[in-house]
Amino acid sequence: MAAQLVALCFDANDPLGLARFWAGVLSWEMADDPHDGITLLPSDDTGFQIRCLPTQEQKTGQNQIHFDLTSTSLEDQRRTVARSLELGARHIDIGQRPEEDHVVLADPEGNEFCVIGPDNKFLADCGFIGALSCDGSQEVGYFWSEALGWPLVWDQDQETAIRSPHGGPKITWGGPPLMPKIGKNRLHFDLAPPAHGDQQAEVDRLVSLGATRIDIGLHGAGRVMMADPDGNEFCVLTPR
Repeated sequence: MAAQLVALCFDANDPLGLARFWAGVLSWEMADDPHDGITLLPSDDTGFQIRCLPTQEQKTGQNQIHFDLTSTSLEDQRRTVARSLELGARHIDIGQRPEEDHVVLADPEGNEFCVIGPDNKFLADCGFIGALSCDGSQEVGYFWSEALGWPLVWDQDQETAIRSPHGGPKITWGGPPLMPKIGKNRLHFDLAPPAHGDQQAEVDRLVSLGATRIDIGLHGAGRVMMADPDGNEFCVLTPR
């Protein structure tokens, strides 16, 4: 059986401050994390948590993953942008074109995210977090489709997207050219086997799909560090 996407984790120099920002933007609840971070609990059917974990490392380069937040109208888009700026976000330029209908922002620790305009049909029914937009190859999209058991909902021109059969956000990959990877990714996925599954069996299954076990000096109880075929880190937890 496929793994469950438990959480999207942010490495944060100020976990509490970053959690407060995203709790305010998303209207999610904050809770203490057993690994000295902060967990955000969804208030909708997003299907996964957000975890802000402490790190001393500073952000370098553009993230491999960012949120695409959706809007129901131009006024709704303006409200989301204004609320984000009030909470500590800032406008950034990553090469977006003037005719594009999304606003590109960075959170207080520089993590990029987009507030998408109301006419985006691709994300129309995906919720406020419309997508986790990733830099990655077509092959890595296929890997994550198998890893999570989420079907492909887009597969054209080396761009791929998957989505849970239960709905919620899509995970998308833009295909080449890929940005160079510098150090450990600032964001990563936490997966877990099904409730009655086995962690080692899940690790072995993911290896058979193209993942690798890695050791980057981060150790936590019941956590196995792995990398997907593009080298992006993720964790396999014990069954939830």
